[in-house]
Amino acid sequence: MKEETGPLVNQRPNSRVIYRFFKRLADIILSGTGLILLSWLFLILALLIKLNDGGTVFYSQIRIGKGRKPFRMWKFRSMVTNAKELKEELMAQNEIEGAMFKMQNDPRVTKVGKVIRKYSLDELPQLWNVLIGDMSLVGPRPPLPKEVEQYTDHDLLRLMAKPGCTGLWQVTSRSSASFSEMVNLDLMYLEKRSLHYDFILILRTIKIMIVPNKTA
Repeated sequence: MKEETGPLVNQRPNSRVIYRFFKRLADIILSGTGLILLSWLFLILALLIKLNDGGTVFYSQIRIGKGRKPFRMWKFRSMVTNAKELKEELMAQNEIEGAMFKMQNDPRVTKVGKVIRKYSLDELPQLWNVLIGDMSLVGPRPPLPKEVEQYTDHDLLRLMAKPGCTGLWQVTSRSSASFSEMVNLDLMYLEKRSLHYDFILILRTIKIMIVPNKTA
């Protein structure tokens, strides 16, 4: 019988089960430990965000996960409180082609937001999403429902894995990548994924948080 091949098939069934088990175990241990050890940083960031404009500290948004399952993703708020309403006015200035919105100098980002975004600190609450199983530490970027509505069959392949806090796209091109490039990087990760590769991407993410890329 001919073996199954393709961009998302790089392991035998048994090895994929083992990988998923240890990946989930690592997610629970690392996210739980991170939430405890970084609790002091969560408090400082919460105070800074609150003092900046008096708005809410956290921001939640419905994203699409593995198998097109929706979930609520959490972040530290880095934009003004009416950012959603202002987005419609800025759509013409979208700098990325395809099913995603991105502006390098988004006017909706607050002063504190610029700092926490530069060092990816706004993403830290996603450790909770990892702990409860909505996300993984490493995986494709979780898209918005409106983005998924515009996906082609090729784009939908990136939804065959649990979304991650970081991934190949996040540690390479990030802001400079087009939508199609992001999809290809996500699919490249899915082809190469392993515990060792996940560990390398986590280390690269930590490095970027300490010394951010100019394009991040």
